[in-house]
Amino acid sequence: MSELVQYVVVRGDLLKTMGWPIGAVIAQACHACTAVTHLFYNDSYTQAYLANLDVMHKVVLEVPDETSLNDLCLKLLNEDIHHKLWIEQPENISTCLATKPYPKNKVQSYFKKYKLLKL
Repeated sequence: MSELVQYVVVRGDLLKTMGWPIGAVIAQACHACTAVTHLFYNDSYTQAYLANLDVMHKVVLEVPDETSLNDLCLKLLNEDIHHKLWIEQPENISTCLATKPYPKNKVQSYFKKYKLLKL
């Protein structure tokens, strides 16, 4: 089996134009990762990922804005790639998306056009 990976996609504009503190943006990623792990806890890939905590692999990527994040979410839904779109409350804005763990070769193509998140 290919290496298991969890993709985390964060809106870059939260930092760059909206002035969110780094900690608040990191919290969004943490929320999405925790939620998707809970939602898909019994999934075989999730269980395999959690079975060896010291080798978990996450890739944290950036999209430019909320529209781009929502577009990615729709694409993943259409392709049946399980994920959680985190919607921050009470602002009610999409901030981050995290996939459940998948074999890298199964999902990597959906994320190739995005760059690593830079602070």
